[in-house]
Amino acid sequence: MPLIQSVQRALQIVDLFDERTPELKITEISARMQLHKSTVHSLLKTLVHHGYIAQDEETGKYRLGLALVEKGNLLLQSMDLRSIAKPYVSELSARSGQTTHLVVLDGRDGVYIDKVEGAKAAIRYSRIGRRVPLHSSAVGKALAAFRPIEAVHALLEGYAFDKRTERTIGDREAFLAELSRVRGCGFAIDDEENEPGVRCAAAPIFDYSGVAAAAVSVSTMTSSVDDAALRALIDELLEAAKAISRQLGYKG
Repeated sequence: MPLIQSVQRALQIVDLFDERTPELKITEISARMQLHKSTVHSLLKTLVHHGYIAQDEETGKYRLGLALVEKGNLLLQSMDLRSIAKPYVSELSARSGQTTHLVVLDGRDGVYIDKVEGAKAAIRYSRIGRRVPLHSSAVGKALAAFRPIEAVHALLEGYAFDKRTERTIGDREAFLAELSRVRGCGFAIDDEENEPGVRCAAAPIFDYSGVAAAAVSVSTMTSSVDDAALRALIDELLEAAKAISRQLGYKG
């Protein structure tokens, strides 16, 4: 099968950057690629849009984007994250009797990579591999809140705040305010924002570099878990998240 020229050129642009060449002007990229400046500009615009290349607003120079860091972390952590987290996710479910999840960020969605159903659980909508929106889920909020602000803005560029229930956050400003609240208290809540009758709490899991590599959550039915019981579950959730983070090398 022939190589797709535009994809090959885009990847070649990414490969131009390394430790010795962290930034390049468009004229330098054009010269190295031996392509017309207008062609290079179109390729760069696409790469910037998807976060794989970033442009310094003051100098106009280009550099590698945060999307590469996110994908690299996703690959590295997914290799052993699930096995490291499994005992803690299972214990949290056993102690609480509720459904617990392990979720990672993929693009603009959270993806369930593990699930343990507790003895009291009545949550059936989730499954491993299912995607969940950032704005309507506790795990999505936890994953977004503890990322660099420029990465958050990149995630929200053109983001659709679809209303899952009448409680779902419906716009960018409200979501950013919610992320600020999450950063302040260290955990996120989905109060029937993704599924009617379901209330979830989630906490970030940090890797050795301090990046929120995943989120762990506990899901409950509003009919059976009141505010006091949920607060007790959140305390256990935070302990589990801290323990998993320590196993990943986090020193914070």
